[in-house]
Amino acid sequence: MGVSDQIRKAIEDLGFAHPMPVQEEVIPYLLGEGNDVIALAQTGTGKTAAFGIPLLQKVNPADKATQALVLSPTRELCLQIADDLNSFAKYIDGLHIVSVYGGTDIGAQIRTLRHGVQIIVATPGRLLDLMNRGVAQLDKVHNVVLDEADEMLNMGFSESINAIFEGVPTDRNTLLFSATMSKEVERIARNYLHDYKEIVVGSRNEGAENVNHIYYMVHSKDKYLALKRIVDFHPRIFAIIFCRTKIETQDIADKLIKDGYNAEALHGDLSQQQRDLTMQKFRQHTVQLLVATDVAARGLDVDDLTHVINYGLPDDIENYTHRSGRTGRAGKKGTSISIIHTREKSKVRAIEKEIGKPFVDGELPKPEEICKKQLFKVMDDILKTDVDEEQIATYMNDINRQFEYIDKEDIIKKMVTVTFGRFLDYYKNAPALEKPTTAKRGARDANESGRGRVSNGRRKHEAESGFRRLFVNLGKADGFYPGEIMQFLNRHVHGRQEVGHIDLLSKFSYIEVPEGDARKVMNALNGQTYKGREVRCNDAEEGGHGRSDRGRQRDQRGDSAGRHGNSRGRAPREQQTRQHEDWRELMNGKAFKLKGEEPDFSEEGWARRRPRKK
Repeated sequence: MGVSDQIRKAIEDLGFAHPMPVQEEVIPYLLGEGNDVIALAQTGTGKTAAFGIPLLQKVNPADKATQALVLSPTRELCLQIADDLNSFAKYIDGLHIVSVYGGTDIGAQIRTLRHGVQIIVATPGRLLDLMNRGVAQLDKVHNVVLDEADEMLNMGFSESINAIFEGVPTDRNTLLFSATMSKEVERIARNYLHDYKEIVVGSRNEGAENVNHIYYMVHSKDKYLALKRIVDFHPRIFAIIFCRTKIETQDIADKLIKDGYNAEALHGDLSQQQRDLTMQKFRQHTVQLLVATDVAARGLDVDDLTHVINYGLPDDIENYTHRSGRTGRAGKKGTSISIIHTREKSKVRAIEKEIGKPFVDGELPKPEEICKKQLFKVMDDILKTDVDEEQIATYMNDINRQFEYIDKEDIIKKMVTVTFGRFLDYYKNAPALEKPTTAKRGARDANESGRGRVSNGRRKHEAESGFRRLFVNLGKADGFYPGEIMQFLNRHVHGRQEVGHIDLLSKFSYIEVPEGDARKVMNALNGQTYKGREVRCNDAEEGGHGRSDRGRQRDQRGDSAGRHGNSRGRAPREQQTRQHEDWRELMNGKAFKLKGEEPDFSEEGWARRRPRKK
């Protein structure tokens, strides 16, 4: 393939025998000049070596100027790429590679760059900062790589990337690596690549070929119990558990650690030192379960990952592709497990259509199945244990004397109880986890009006046990989707806030929070502003929402009746909504009286009122 002897020797030291498909396609092409490339390949297919080997071979070690630039979305990925490049450059004298990223001392990075480095691996924000300070000199850069380009654009680095490209020569080689080809990636390609070649390994936007996809449908309150059963059923699991928010990530990690699992959290609220330490332990397999957000785990290259567990599906299908791509790497098999509730079933179908692979509708393992699996693991560990005769020889007389009058069978029973007792105790009285059933359309309508029951046995307008249902005057029409709801809560509610069911409608929504937190959440949200609208949050169970479930259902029907009124003389829907909102304010003691008058609740009185100012 034209790779130099020095690099080939380093590759052999790493144990590589044959190139991966993306490397066979990309390396010979990139070793030429003026060859721009877009490579679409899933994570774990050998992309770093595909662009890294040509970069190293084309750099002149005798020249200390920066000649190559690699941009990546996260600090972890920067460190990983730099480590890989250093491994490939093991026998190239005088070659210096540095990673620069935010969240750490910029002074040390400035001093390193001033000594001269040929290759910079950077996050866009920190590199732009170093360029503005005049430290990162890119006028001799001939090769620019955008790794995980789709994620960099998703994270809002588009302007930074544009500014960086303005600081590098126009006659450069540009190499763009991505797992998916989005419209934003295509736009970058049109603007900054010249006569590029598109190399696709597999199919565009497909899931990893070696990954099996399974989902388990459970009630929201049972998600954590389901997670424990899945982990327990796979005793040798080595997995990333993906959560939607930083709060949820830390909460799940804390629960797992408390319950005796070997787990750690990885999210943006941790310091860089904490994140580096966590990743080091996970790569060395001293941590078995890494609970992480999508951004923090982006681009992680960890060997032998057996499972990816989605603690709820992401809103973006591309994020699912990246999550599942963590496993099933380098030709090995992997499994992507999703723990979902009934309202996420449509997401499963959308993902299936996008990746072209079906999900298996899984049944959670039963307690006796889990105990059997764990017992076999204990026995297997005992049988495979190597005995150091010399090490224990001095203790054997005392040991034999201690067990002299105990049967072998009793010793085995006691040994199994010591190593296996935790599972037996837990699952002896483990609660049954029922699988929700999807209600038919007619049954759903009955549930909406409060006359029927939903699949989990509670009325649609009732909160889960231990939770309080709150009304918020924001809905889908305001762009108030689950991700926005969680961010809004994070900004305004002090401390970590647990959230249960979220019911989204067009004009308003219902959220469930623990009963003890209900007053705190209402006080924190009331009076806040969201996209120019004043926020009101009331206790839905006390009627603070001012709208019955029947009225809510009516709000979802017939736009024409809502806009123009109807034959019964009912007021237009906008006027009804305004009246309901004004009435809520009066009931909450927030309405004002017209100057010198008592409140007038007639139609004329409503019409004369004006929205109160903050």
